[in-house]
Amino acid sequence: MKLPEPMNTISSLIDQFHESKAEKPRGHMGCSLLGHHCDRWLWLNFRWAVREEFEGRILRLFRRGQNEEDIIIRDLRAIGIDIRSSQRRVVFGSHVSGSLDGIIEKGVPEAPKKRHVAEFKTHSKKSFEDLLKNGVEKSKFQHFVQMQVYMHGTNIDRALYLAVCKDDDRIYTERVCYDREIAEKYIKRGQELALADRMPPPISTDPTWYQCRFCPAHSFCHKAEPTKHANCRTCAHSTAKADSTWRCERHDGQIIPPAFQHKGCDDHVIHPDLVPWDMIASEDGHSVMWKIGDRVIENGPNAYKSREIVANPAVCGSDIVEEAKRLFPGAEVVG
Repeated sequence: MKLPEPMNTISSLIDQFHESKAEKPRGHMGCSLLGHHCDRWLWLNFRWAVREEFEGRILRLFRRGQNEEDIIIRDLRAIGIDIRSSQRRVVFGSHVSGSLDGIIEKGVPEAPKKRHVAEFKTHSKKSFEDLLKNGVEKSKFQHFVQMQVYMHGTNIDRALYLAVCKDDDRIYTERVCYDREIAEKYIKRGQELALADRMPPPISTDPTWYQCRFCPAHSFCHKAEPTKHANCRTCAHSTAKADSTWRCERHDGQIIPPAFQHKGCDDHVIHPDLVPWDMIASEDGHSVMWKIGDRVIENGPNAYKSREIVANPAVCGSDIVEEAKRLFPGAEVVG
């Protein structure tokens, strides 16, 4: 007799654990993203304005892909390929950087004496079949750009792309030649987007466009939803600088420590490109007024905090919230 499924299943508890341990968004403009099709998504992602939330199952899939790297390296060494899994970092300035899977010193059968940048990926069966048919440049352009950028940063003119099919463990390999024009183009793209104060246009204004339909920013771009995140990078007072720091204009241009950027301070004012509301600037330059529905809401010090507004903009300024704030000083809107 099969026992009934418990309410809190083992699988759900495991997934909840992984969701609770999800990593914070990366602080840099990653080389793995430079070939992404949409400028706006790269800008929003870099500013932590729209975040891709993953359920536990997907996070476990990511872990499986990371674990596969060690297996691939062991297999390559077993056939005589001299690969160094140093996780070497390449830095291009203006917030653009990335980490390599490894560098092959020698031993690739087609070019035994050539050094190669090594890039490892896992694929679903459908993705793997497309890769077999079309090759990495056409099938996975982001991966192609990532390798070009890594070759540029290491002065190595070859890359070895090794893909594993998660469904049946098939392996696909492809050697890629360095293309300076592509590498420099996409490094420059990342730098310009990282330093841009204003949000770029979307790749399409059509909500049914195939590249938009499943994008984490779909509701933001096509349903006029505001950002849900109040951190230093979504603040109108912060500026990304070419020395790869963030500086706060509200606090005399001081460098914002990376750890502090995730939370921000009570002087936070939402960047005007991250909300769909009309803005009325204040005279002091430290706060703004947002026209939300039929209400005008002040955002800034000694007013509605940004975290309150993004938590529930519809109730901010309502009679019941105003009365609660009068009765309970320090009370905040949380949802």
